[in-house]
This record gives sequence, structure tokens and C-alpha cells, in this order.
Amino acid sequence: MSSILFTNVSVFDGSGAQPFKGQVLVDGQRIVRVARDEAPINAPQAQRIDGRGAFLMPGMTEAHTHFSWNDQPSLSAIQFMPPEEHMLWCVRVAKRYLEMGWTSALGAAAAKPRLDVVLRNAVNAGEFPGPRYLAGSQEITILGGLADNTLPHMPFKELNFGAVVSGPEEMRATTRMFVKYGVDHLKINLSGEYIAGISAESSPFSEEEIAMLAAEAKRAGKRVAAHARSSESVKQCVRHGLELIFHASFADEEALDMLEANKEKHFVAPGIGWLISTLYHAEKWGITEEMATKMGYKRELETAAVTLQKMHKRGIRILPGGDYGFAWMPHGTNARDLQYFVDYIGMTPMEVLIAATRYGGELMMMPEALGQIREGYLADIILVDGDPLADLTVLQDPNRITLVMKDGEIFKTTHDALPPRGELHAGAALPADPGVETAASAPVH
Repeated sequence: MSSILFTNVSVFDGSGAQPFKGQVLVDGQRIVRVARDEAPINAPQAQRIDGRGAFLMPGMTEAHTHFSWNDQPSLSAIQFMPPEEHMLWCVRVAKRYLEMGWTSALGAAAAKPRLDVVLRNAVNAGEFPGPRYLAGSQEITILGGLADNTLPHMPFKELNFGAVVSGPEEMRATTRMFVKYGVDHLKINLSGEYIAGISAESSPFSEEEIAMLAAEAKRAGKRVAAHARSSESVKQCVRHGLELIFHASFADEEALDMLEANKEKHFVAPGIGWLISTLYHAEKWGITEEMATKMGYKRELETAAVTLQKMHKRGIRILPGGDYGFAWMPHGTNARDLQYFVDYIGMTPMEVLIAATRYGGELMMMPEALGQIREGYLADIILVDGDPLADLTVLQDPNRITLVMKDGEIFKTTHDALPPRGELHAGAALPADPGVETAASAPVH
């Protein structure tokens, strides 16, 4: 890897400070110098990239990713994709995320036991382009719970979306199985989901089962992520030290108090885009706004907005991302979450970008190396044609993200000061999926 000097850029460093006109020098995988224009960097051997005033910022982190969700309208349709095609799908989606500026991602659950692990390993080995990735397990559930989609006449676990357990000992065995497979964290469905016919306010797991998961995960040095919409499920996360909390729509004041008291331990990825898209964008797939309202999604969205506003005011870390990969919210439209955080949670654009960058470094367990434009940090950098602080929707348009760098290597560029992509990165590449709705063309509520 050679040295690259970005000049004439507006540097958003992820610290919370306002952008400044400056220069950034990358050498190998790391950022080695950051300077303002009045104190230019002297690097005569570096390749110079004139940003022409573009917005330079840290790569973003998607905090609740399902690469194996294959843009279908149901969990069964996702699960029934054969494993060989499913792995290829994951590879293509990973490339799509990277090119949209998501240079890191946390896997919220895989549709088959090893999809996340194999994808992570292939990306780390340089076999395919993709974000730096933390691999999740399948969703752990109970008989009849969310992700148990076996039928009475076809009770084959191979056809099941999740890993079904009954009792602490089955939980111990399942946890150890996923640890053996090499996951970075476990995933448990602590509450229901309306679209699956299970109340989002239900909390089906026993304390003994959750305690076993927490103990086995801790023994193996793994974190735990939880689908936790109900108030009780959020409290269970705090009581048992489950670090990664997804949704938290119905968290009551007691749950918020518990979260606030432990806010250095937990991250919340609400997946608010799922609520909005299922309520307003799913009619083409048979779910009208009226039907989604009857399911409970309108009430949940209204409740979640209030809950998340309270959470934000208490200083609890809320990160963008969640459940993209369904037919009505396809992969590649994830940056909608950024504007939703402004519209529904009341964050400022600055706060949203910090959540997507600096908090992302913390989520990825690399707070001293990732998520900021700082000397010594990894060179995960994107160039944006436009100012996201003035209009976050520019990050929804792939044409406005003109350069993506991860670990000091350029994986995408449409910046005309640079040579074609093939001359910059010799790694394997797969073509973009045809017919995929992009964020730029998708309807936004």
C-alpha cells in the first residue's frame, strides 16, 4: 500500500467538532497526519487526491445487519434459499454495503448457522470486498417463538429459521455449538414480532435460560445481542449483561433507568426503519397501512419514537441500522435510518453522524482505532459529494459517495482525479445485483 494524501477536503473527524478545511495523509492501513489548510502536509512521495471541497468523513458502521436477508417478503422465503446461492448472495450484499460507505457492520443474525462466519473470514482474507464484520449466530428462540417456523407435519430443524431451545441445558448446548462455529456474538429473540403473529410486548424466555446463555457467552468471551422490543426484554438485557440491544420500542421508565445506569455497557440499534417501512412501504407485498396498523406497527412506531427520544436525552448510545434486507426495505437503502433519527428521535445531523462513526468504532470494540479521522486510526474513509450535516439524504445516493477506503485501500471511486477502480484494487469483485432498488430511487416516508 502506498501513501495517499487527501487535499482540499472538508474534514469531519467524528469527534463532534465542526468540519474544517484540511488535509489527511494515509500511509498503509493508518491515518498518519491530519492538518488544517493553513499548515499543509509535506508528503512529496504520496499520491495526491484533490477533493475539490468534498466532505471527508470516517466510514460508517451499520449496527444491525442481516447480510443473509435476501430482499424477500417473509422469513420462510429467506430461509428457503439453498445454502450455495445464499453464500453468494451474502458476498454480493457485503460489496454493496462497502460501496455505500458502510465500512464496518455488526451481524444481527444469520439465516443459516455459518453464513456470517464464512463471510467474515472471506472478507478478512481479502477474497472478496466487504465491510469489517462481526459475525452473529442464528437467532436463538423457543418452541413457537419468533424464528421457529417449522410446521407440524415438517418438524425438521434444517428448515427452521432459528435455533430452537427448551430449557437451560439446551441453551448451553446451542451456545457452545455457535461458539464452536466461530461467531463473534450470540443472538437471542427475547421478545415477539407482530408480522410473525407474536406480540412485540411478549417476553417468552425464562430467566434460567437467559442466565445460561449469558454465562456460556461470558465463559467463551462472546457478547450477546437481543431482539428486545418489550419492556421486560430490555430489563432482561440489563440484568444479564447482554450488551447489544435491538429495538427497545416499549422500554418503560424503569427499563430506561436501568439502561441509563449501565449506558457504558450497552448499545441500542432500534431498527426504526423496519417500523416505518412495514407501516408505509409494504403494500406492494400485501401489507397495507391499515393491515400494519392492525398488527400493531403504528402504535409501536409512535411508542418507539417517544422511547428513543427519552433514551437519547439520557445519553444512551443509539446507532443506525436494522433489519434491512426485506422486500420493502432492500439492502442498500440503509442510510434512510440517518434521516429517520432526525425525524423521529430528534437527533441533530451532527449527533447522527457521530452515532454512525464514532459510536460505530465503540460498537466494533475498536474505540481507539476506528470511527474517527485521527492520527493513528485505521484509514476507513469516505468522500461525499455534498454536506451530510446540511442534508443527510446525500448519503442515500450511491453516486454522491465518490470514494470508499477501508484499511487504507480504495475499494470504490468515481472521483475523476483517480484512476479507474481496477488500477487501485486488485481484489476479487462481483457485479452489482440487477434490478435492486437503490436508496436514491426508493420512496422515503
